[in-house]
Amino acid sequence: MFDKVLIANRGEIAVRINRACQELGISTVAVHSEADADSMHVRIADESVCIGPNPVNKSYLNKHSLIAACEITGAQAVHPGYGFLSENASFAKMLDDHKLTFIGPKYNHIEMMGDKIQAKKIMKQYGVPTVPGSDGEIKNEKDAFIISEKIGFPVLLKASAGGGGRGMKVVHNENELKKAIPIIKQEALSFFGNDAIYIEKFIDSPRHIEVQVICDNHGNYLHLHERDCSVQRRNQKVIEEALAPQIDQEKKEKLFKICIDAMQQMKYLGLGTLEFLYSKGEFYFMEMNTRLQVEHPITEMLTRVDLVREQICVASGDKIFTNQENIKPLGHSLECRINAESPVDFRPSAGKIEMYHPPAGNGIRLDTFIYSGYTVPHYYDNLLAKLIVTGRTRNHAIKRALRSLNEIVIDGIETNIELHKKILSSSEFKNGAVAINWLENNIESL
Repeated sequence: MFDKVLIANRGEIAVRINRACQELGISTVAVHSEADADSMHVRIADESVCIGPNPVNKSYLNKHSLIAACEITGAQAVHPGYGFLSENASFAKMLDDHKLTFIGPKYNHIEMMGDKIQAKKIMKQYGVPTVPGSDGEIKNEKDAFIISEKIGFPVLLKASAGGGGRGMKVVHNENELKKAIPIIKQEALSFFGNDAIYIEKFIDSPRHIEVQVICDNHGNYLHLHERDCSVQRRNQKVIEEALAPQIDQEKKEKLFKICIDAMQQMKYLGLGTLEFLYSKGEFYFMEMNTRLQVEHPITEMLTRVDLVREQICVASGDKIFTNQENIKPLGHSLECRINAESPVDFRPSAGKIEMYHPPAGNGIRLDTFIYSGYTVPHYYDNLLAKLIVTGRTRNHAIKRALRSLNEIVIDGIETNIELHKKILSSSEFKNGAVAINWLENNIESL
């Protein structure tokens, strides 16, 4: 086991990782930008290092500063959390070259799954169902037209290196396709440094279903059931839940086997999440995230498995502590992402939190880094907290979430708490099985 771990992140996930490390008896090093000097993750860590100015490219994305921080403090391993450098293969390789452990998968697996064109090809070879589309990068307009005609409009243009809902566009005919190709290529280049794009059949009104896996180097390949992440706005998840409602268990079990078979063929190591579109009884592979997911707590609450702890243990060479037979879902879990944003136009909100009071009671968990008097900076992602609730049933979990949202107090800045209340109170959500476009299409009427 490691003696000291550097946490290469900020906010609530840095706090979460710090807790797991300290419970394992591991000393922690927090890194921070100048703007984050008073953040909770800095306060609770055993040591802290300022790694640069406020912009992320000069701090949290500065690979050389992070490695220097490891050398200064004597940290043996780095936990990247999610976002930032968590899926950066070159960073994982740099750590390996410096005899430091990246708490995550092998850098070649990060690279394989980071390129969505390559990932789709590989998963297809492994027997994972994929969306019909191009077999690789679209080189020119002519190829795009031929493929689109073959699979039928509408089609989805996607950046190969994309993520976070960027580098995507639905097109309905040849004229739209012609106009969209240069736009998406430029967007892909701007955001991801790679202008490669590909085409998929557009699946109308699907659900977003994902399967959590964890694998060690002792031959153990386990799944921790599924999550439904279909409540989205602008391709960003808002509410997640586990288990996914209104999907036949036999279909789920078949999907789990397919995912585990793929991980075995890949010889995958660590945590991973396979994401699928689900439509008309069929699953279609979208991508694999080779990192800890934002929504990992609902799986933890459902299965009683500490995913961050296991992630650290696996990276140190230990076996997963349990087996597949013991991973049984208990009840139903929901997660509400509480963001600092205007409830009217969803613009990010920053400023001083005048008063903060968390909800409490059975089945309630709040992952956050805020406190009364803390000033939320405007430089970073606007996620403030994740409210995670677990109930005996889905209906019980919804009621518990609504009760918790009525208790929480965050004064001084704007949040999306009221939006969560409206979603959870809606008859469509209560009935289950809402599609990924449901919130976008109904947000004005909620």
